[in-house]
Amino acid sequence: MALFDLNTGLRDEELCALEWAWEQRVPELDTPEIRRTVFALPEGGPAKFGRARVVILNDVAQSIVDSQRGLHPRYVFTFQGFRGERDRLLTLRNSGWIAARRRASARYEKELGRRPPMGFQRVRAHNLRHTFGRRLRAAKVSLEDRQDLLGHEARRITTHYSAPEIENLVEAANQITKSRESPTRTVLRVTSAEG
Repeated sequence: MALFDLNTGLRDEELCALEWAWEQRVPELDTPEIRRTVFALPEGGPAKFGRARVVILNDVAQSIVDSQRGLHPRYVFTFQGFRGERDRLLTLRNSGWIAARRRASARYEKELGRRPPMGFQRVRAHNLRHTFGRRLRAAKVSLEDRQDLLGHEARRITTHYSAPEIENLVEAANQITKSRESPTRTVLRVTSAEG
């Protein structure tokens, strides 16, 4: 889920509530390796202020979605409970997130020989969204395209894209993994000791 979020910039509520019913095929953008889809979050859905919006998947995000197929009939991202049943996550920041953060901090210290900065130790799930936005900017993606990819409100209709517009946004989202100025390693915002 974290890697998917680094490649889509979804808000926590959008990520955890992502449903298969919202997935839309865009066959005209298929490649021999990829069957392209997007997610159309409905009006009144999990997007901020209940606005409808389209979630564009770059190649990495598309491969993650494809790997989730068949795990749950309704939700894209789920967890396996104690009884072996898969269920929806309510938030990304949960005990699994906290444990992963501890493991990452221990690995940082082991590999680099020093304690990780506090911002690294306390990284929030929302920092993944900030990182996606920062990587788009570093890859020189236009402000307009960054707005669309991040689901920021714009003074134009953003829910009725044509295939060429979706293709442009997929290309823009893929820039974060192709640009030399935009390393694939995560760029995180340092938070204060209180945050």
